[in-house]
This record gives sequence, C-alpha cells and structure tokens, in this order.
Amino acid sequence: MTSHNMTWISYPSKSQPFNSPEEIEAVITSQNIISRVMHCYIAFFVPTGLIAGICILIIFIKNHLQNNRESLDLLLLHFTVSNIIMIFFSFTVISRPDYLTTTHLACSVLSFFFNFGYFNSQYVSILTLLTLLLERFRPSTALCKATQRPILCLGLVITGTFCLSLTEAVLVGTDDYHLEVYCQLDPLFAWPAYEIVKFIFGFGIPSLLQILCFIVLWAKEAPAAAPSLQQHMRAYPAVYAISATMFICRLFYNIMILFRTALKLQRTIGTTKNELVMNTAEIVLFCESCASLVVILFFHKPCKDEVLKVIQRCRRRTPANHHLELPAAALTQSGSQ
Repeated sequence: MTSHNMTWISYPSKSQPFNSPEEIEAVITSQNIISRVMHCYIAFFVPTGLIAGICILIIFIKNHLQNNRESLDLLLLHFTVSNIIMIFFSFTVISRPDYLTTTHLACSVLSFFFNFGYFNSQYVSILTLLTLLLERFRPSTALCKATQRPILCLGLVITGTFCLSLTEAVLVGTDDYHLEVYCQLDPLFAWPAYEIVKFIFGFGIPSLLQILCFIVLWAKEAPAAAPSLQQHMRAYPAVYAISATMFICRLFYNIMILFRTALKLQRTIGTTKNELVMNTAEIVLFCESCASLVVILFFHKPCKDEVLKVIQRCRRRTPANHHLELPAAALTQSGSQ
C-alpha cells in the first residue's frame, strides 16, 4: 500500500522552495505561457466548438424527425454529445495557471464524468470506423449484423464506458475524501495504476483497433460492386479526419500521462517545465473535441448540405433587401424635391 500513499505529491509550482532568481523566473515564464494558451482556447476554440455542436444537434434532430435515420448519423450524434460534454468539463482550466480547489470526493466525481466522456467518444469513433469498414466489405457475419443495430452497439459502448470510468474513479484513491486538493480532471494525486489503465483502455487498445481498421481498409480488396477506396474516403471524409485528429491529440496527451506516471513511480514531482507541458497537453486534448465538431459540421454530407442551404438563403436575402432599399431611397428623394 505504500505505492498507493500519494499524500507526498504536489505540483512543482506549488511546492518547491524557489531560492534562486532563475527558478522564480522559470515559474513566472511557465505560468505566463499556460495562461496565454488557456485564454486562446477559451476565446477561440470553445465558442467555435459549442456553436458547431449545437448546429450538428439541430441538423441531426431535424433529419431524425423527417425519418432520415441513418446509423452513421446516430453514431455521430452520440459522438457530438460526448464532445460537447468534454468541452463543458474543459471550463475547469479557466483558473490556470492556478488549479481548481475542491475536496478529494468532488474531484473524484468530476474525474468520473470526464472519463465517461473521454472513453465514450474514443470508442464511438472506433465503432463508426468499424461500421464503415463492414459496410464497404459486407461480410455475412454476426458482427456485421450487429453494426446494423446502432442502438444495441451504443448500449454496449455506454456500458463498457461506465465500467471503465467507475474503475478509474476507484483508482483515484479511497482515502481522505474530506480534504481539499488542487484538482485536475485526471487528478495528480491518483494512484499510478489510474494512468496506466487510462493509457491501455483509453488510447492503447483503441489506437490498435483504429490502425487495424485502416490496414484492412487499404490492404483488403473490396467487392467488385463497391466503390473505389478513393471514392469511399471522399464519401466519408469527416470520419477519417476525426480519427486522425483524435489519434494525434490523444497521443500527445497520453505520452504526458505516462511521463507523469514515471515521475510518480520515482517518487519525484518533476519540474515546472514538466507541469507546463502537461497542462498544454490537457488543453490540446480539449481542442481536439472542438476541432472534431467543426469537422463534422463542414465535412459530413448531411451537415454540410444544411450549411450550404443556409448560406444560399442568406445570399438570396441580401440582394433582395438591396433591391427593396433602392426604390425606397428613390421615393424619398422624389418626395423631398
């Protein structure tokens, strides 16, 4: 149980006695950088992501009410909701370079719901890739039949996500729930097993499945009736762009998670530079949620078509309003004469 005793750990910027001017300057520089990164995220990415997410929800709900119910749209709707939840949880970074102060219990609850959104978006993305893969090759297997029932698949994803999130909540630690702590969504005071489980089930296994899907897509020969690989990629650009974006952003974040675990196992708190990079990786993770929603809005065909319709309506109204203003101006001039 000694490895589970995490009372010794703290953030470098909060604990080290800074004796030299160089150390103090390093802390100030680090905090200035993370503050600027946070402000850029809150000012640009959050509004863009939330607006895109709301537009996607409106379009999908409208299509659903008109009985245009496709399994891909249902999966992307679920993915959109997960990413909107992630964006709302990202408001915990507003206090950076400082940290949210709360009780151990409240931080564990926040971590549970954050992990639910994190795992959920990851596995729904894999499910979407698998659905497109099976749709292209159409094997007569039980898996192919299962993906044709998206509600069942989403139910399984939600169940698995809940179990993983609950496991992570336990691994945050079970002692001193009443104590006040500095809280991140992936708590610093969590046991090392927390980060290891998160890396394996939140990045390692999903990334392996994602790579396998792409290998099969490129290497396996499609049936004669199926469109070419290039046409297939052009038909679903949003799904493949999201997969690439998630992999890159989550790779950076998970590398930092593992690095933090290594520091814990060495029983060292690291440096202010380590803290800066970890905070930056966390914000990059949230930027990925915003970027994914923008990609769906502008590259997924049903959403893109609705956006183009709105733009066309605005273009039609502008000339019409301009023509109405011209006669009104002419009448005003003639009346004054």
